Amino acid sequence: MYQNLLFDLDGTLTNSAEGITKCVQHALHLMGIEEPDLKKLEVFIGPPLRASYMKYYGMTAEQAEAGIELYRQRYTDIGIWENKVYPGMMELLGLLKQNGFRLGMCTAKPEVFAVRIAEHFGFNDFLVDVTGCSLDGKTDNKALVVAESLRKWGLDTPEKKATVALVGDRREDVMAAHANGIACIGVGFGFASPGELEEAGCEHYAATMADLKALLLGK
Repeated sequence: MYQNLLFDLDGTLTNSAEGITKCVQHALHLMGIEEPDLKKLEVFIGPPLRASYMKYYGMTAEQAEAGIELYRQRYTDIGIWENKVYPGMMELLGLLKQNGFRLGMCTAKPEVFAVRIAEHFGFNDFLVDVTGCSLDGKTDNKALVVAESLRKWGLDTPEKKATVALVGDRREDVMAAHANGIACIGVGFGFASPGELEEAGCEHYAATMADLKALLLGK
C-alpha cells in the first residue's frame, strides 16, 4: 500500500497527555487562569500551542507567546518525560522496518524536543529521521513540517507522493497530509474526538493498534 510512513508523535507514537496537560495547566496558572480539569486541556495535544492558546483561551498572539514560554519552563525537564509509548508501537515499528518500510517522525512539536523523545524511547532504531517545528514558531504549522519531511526524502512528484502516508490522530494531521498531496491514516487510540478523523477525510482509519498493524502489514 505505502512504502513511506510519517508518524505523528503525540497521540500516535506516545501517550503524552499527562505532560502536555500539566504543563498547559502550569502556564495558565501563572497567567492567572485556573483550570483544575486536565481532561479539558487534552485539546492542546497535537495542534501547535500558539493556535490552541488563542482558540481556547482567547489570547492575543503576544499572550500566547508568553504562555509558550511558561509551558516550556515545566516541559523542558519534567513534562517531556511524563509520557509513555503506546503498547505495541515498538513491535509494530520493528515489523514495519523488517518489511522494508521507510519510517520517519513528523510532528508539530519543536524538533529539539522530538529528537530528545526519539532518543529516550529508542525510536531512532526504526526511524530514518525526525522532523518537527522550530522553537521560534516560523514553521509552527503541521503542513510545513510534512512538506519538509517530503523534501528530505525527495518525494516531490504525484507518483512518489502516492507511496507516502502520514499516520496521525488529529484533524490537523489529515489536513496537513492533504495539503501536501499525501494520504492520512487516522488512529483511534489518540486524542481525536469521536468522528473527527473521518469527518476530516482520512483515507484510512485504524481504531486500535491491532487494526493499524493489519492495515499496514495485512496481518
